[in-house]
Amino acid sequence: MEGTIFSLIPAIIMLVLVLLTRKVLLSLGIGIIVGALFIHDFNILKSIKEIWNVFIGIFVSDEALNTGEIQLIGFLLLLGIMTAFLQASGGSKAFGDWMISKIKTRRGAQLMAPIFGIIIFIDDYFNALAVGQIARPITDRYNISRAKLAYYIDSTSAPVTVIAPVSSWGAYLIGLIGALVTMIGLHPLEAFIKMIPYNFYAIGAILLVFLVAFFDINIGPMKKHEDRAIETGEVIPKGKTVPGDLSNAFEPSKNGKVLHLVVPIIVLLITTVGLMFLTGALASGDTVTLFSIFENTNVNFSLFYGGVAAVITSLILYLTQGKHNVKTSLVFIEGIKAMLPAIYILILAWMIGSIISALQTGEYLAQLVENMNIGTGFLPVIFFIISGFMALATGTSWGTFGIMLPIAANIMSIADPSLIIPSLAAVLAGAVFGDHVSPISDTTVLSSTGAGANHIDHVLTQLPYALTVAAASAVGYLIVGLTNSLLFGLLVTLIIIVATAILVSRFNKN
Repeated sequence: MEGTIFSLIPAIIMLVLVLLTRKVLLSLGIGIIVGALFIHDFNILKSIKEIWNVFIGIFVSDEALNTGEIQLIGFLLLLGIMTAFLQASGGSKAFGDWMISKIKTRRGAQLMAPIFGIIIFIDDYFNALAVGQIARPITDRYNISRAKLAYYIDSTSAPVTVIAPVSSWGAYLIGLIGALVTMIGLHPLEAFIKMIPYNFYAIGAILLVFLVAFFDINIGPMKKHEDRAIETGEVIPKGKTVPGDLSNAFEPSKNGKVLHLVVPIIVLLITTVGLMFLTGALASGDTVTLFSIFENTNVNFSLFYGGVAAVITSLILYLTQGKHNVKTSLVFIEGIKAMLPAIYILILAWMIGSIISALQTGEYLAQLVENMNIGTGFLPVIFFIISGFMALATGTSWGTFGIMLPIAANIMSIADPSLIIPSLAAVLAGAVFGDHVSPISDTTVLSSTGAGANHIDHVLTQLPYALTVAAASAVGYLIVGLTNSLLFGLLVTLIIIVATAILVSRFNKN
């Protein structure tokens, strides 16, 4: 069943179950089981062995530890411990009190999150987790739902890094398109920069975030979460499993100061970014440039040891407070427990990603594109749609880039070389869109984790916003394909997004 239409079934079953049951672990588990059965033609023993091998493969492959995955899991545990210390020390409460004196309105609190999201553009993982730690105390104080915060984080992580040349994504993409753009006489960096204004989804998603924050636009399920937060002060629905939430775990210290939150986060930022530059420089060989550093940097290593430094700092600050209401050992335990739900989801997401990869779902969708016999003017929007569905089904935008970019470049080099840049940009945009709406995407998991939001609540509340931008982007790519006009396509895309935001804003007021 590999590489056929049947390879889509496990992904579809998983997505349907997520929407119907809202139980992500159950849905992922069933998707994994069905996928393994498909791989081995319903041989139960071989399927069980496949599931076990996929699980073990997360931690060990080729008789060596997969340090990247282990370090990311370790960083999540460290993040939970650091968050627990920020809570127990009273740092989160003190920071919230201080920010209340600086940010006077609910609108200002909402705008703060996407602004930080744009400032911290180096890596999407780092963005998602760092912005949540900074923004959560103030958004909680202004009764902004965690689902809304997760949307702000998710929509300013991948959309920003995918158009930032100096980022882990930018470096990866510049390296990936290097051989693809020589056919049209462009340097890889030049081609990447030319692709930026054609990335309609990334630009539109960032625009919509600021419109939503400024006008307090709540579409679909988000309105329910925001209304509850405003009316009752509950930023999280009662009874929902939320990673990183420690609001009821223990009473924060009354001696907390802003430095108890700010200093550990600054240590996290400086250590992580410093290690990203150091590991990238060491791996660049004789020629060390800014782009070679980001191309070769070890993000998970940097995150892990940045987390270690931040936990040590927060521990020292906590111990120097003197008498505590909470034992230090309990802070560690509660911090680890708080992150376990996110880790369970992430591990199962990796597992189903491996299963779907073995089923060659991405290759099947790519083959569909190559076999399509349609006008070249429709190809950019087709690349956008197929890339979106591929990233949605597989949960990986980077995997989608690797499969779809060469296909788009090869097809357009023959069909219409003038549309190579728009088509490559459409692949990037589609992959980010699919990544946004996929419950098994690691960036989606980490965005809900960073915000302290229920994962499925984040997926469902973000969906209407992502679909709005995707629909506008699809129209834009259709216009670009038919007219070869960047300005016309981008303008129409942005007008649709702004018009939709205005209409929804007026409807909400009524």
